[in-house]
Amino acid sequence: MTDVNTMPGHLIRRYHQASVAIFHARVAELGYDLTPVQYAALAKIEAQPGIDQATLAGLIAYDRTTIGGVVDRLVQKTYLVREVSATDRRARVLKLTELGVTTLHRLGPAVEEAQQTMLSGLEPGEQAEFVRLLQKATAGVNQMSRAPLKETD
Repeated sequence: MTDVNTMPGHLIRRYHQASVAIFHARVAELGYDLTPVQYAALAKIEAQPGIDQATLAGLIAYDRTTIGGVVDRLVQKTYLVREVSATDRRARVLKLTELGVTTLHRLGPAVEEAQQTMLSGLEPGEQAEFVRLLQKATAGVNQMSRAPLKETD
């Protein structure tokens, strides 16, 4: 049997655990209670104000059935609002509140520092190569995910 410490899936799980812990620590230092998924949602909504929940789920590769809970928590924290769509009165679109924009911008440097900490075990040249290979490997299995990334046109 292969040693689990050489299995990509096992290593990815361990790396994910560490990356989430690093993210939470940096965000908590600034007095915020925000998850990496919530941060990703805020960042995508800022980049594309007025998107709906289904589109948001695709843009952050998150399950469509559970994105509602993420959005609910962000609404409760008053970081975003749901508004009636101007083009479809039955649909709701997402927009950041002033607090959401401020929070996102305050957290930006800390989140960037967290990313650097996550890569700190690698030499500078290895860091870019690791991210490139991680993007390539992730793209290669994207459609096998229960929540594949869906880029907008």
